[in-house]
Amino acid sequence: MKRIAQNIRHLRKLKELTQEQFANDVNITRSRVSSYEEGRSEPSIDFLITISEYFKLPIDILVKNDLTFSNESSFIEIGNQRVLFPITVNDNEEDLIEIIPTEASAGYLLGYDDPEYIEQLQRIKLPFLPVGKHRAFPIKGNSMHPMKDGAFVVAKFIESIYDVKDGVSYIIVTKNDGITYKRVYSRIEENNSLLLIPDNKNYQSYNVPISEVVELWEFTCSINTQEYDERDLKISSIAGMLTELGVELKALAELK
Repeated sequence: MKRIAQNIRHLRKLKELTQEQFANDVNITRSRVSSYEEGRSEPSIDFLITISEYFKLPIDILVKNDLTFSNESSFIEIGNQRVLFPITVNDNEEDLIEIIPTEASAGYLLGYDDPEYIEQLQRIKLPFLPVGKHRAFPIKGNSMHPMKDGAFVVAKFIESIYDVKDGVSYIIVTKNDGITYKRVYSRIEENNSLLLIPDNKNYQSYNVPISEVVELWEFTCSINTQEYDERDLKISSIAGMLTELGVELKALAELK
């Protein structure tokens, strides 16, 4: 139980509590806190439940994971609990981008908050990225032209679903559908959902209840694994021209 002893001490210090303050909060003596933190005795199941509720962390994270390198930004709120949000850095304390390979994307929901899962992922560093936690997700299908199947979207983690910017592209991780990449509009005030719109008009838009959303990542850049062919570029150019024409027509209509 050496790991749980270290975790209790570390989490207490993260909250900037003395052993006596922590003991008062969880209704035990300071000597018991000291005994647990030094590994001289093992906490009971009842006490593990108590500190799980106190720190808002699942018991398995308290017992299985080494939390001594974590800080407050290492956790994210999901419902009324926090889950460990692993962040990978290099020797210079620079954030690295974890790459979710296509073959591992189906299992992402089971491991997105598991340090062991994240530890096995390949990593890259892109020096031009803005500040924030980024991951690279594989794209499947062709619902977001001109993004090709097999491309990767590098996206920045968004802590609050209420920070969604209408019309911006996001990676959305949901409980039932896994990873998807769509343009998002907030419908939280209307019906507690997000409206997901594919850029390819051959695909239907749909709403996702915010209770189904596990993670939200805002598009930063893309990495294509296939070269664009001439037809792709023509379609992209035509789409751009039509968009610009629509803006101009709308401006003319407003002048009338």
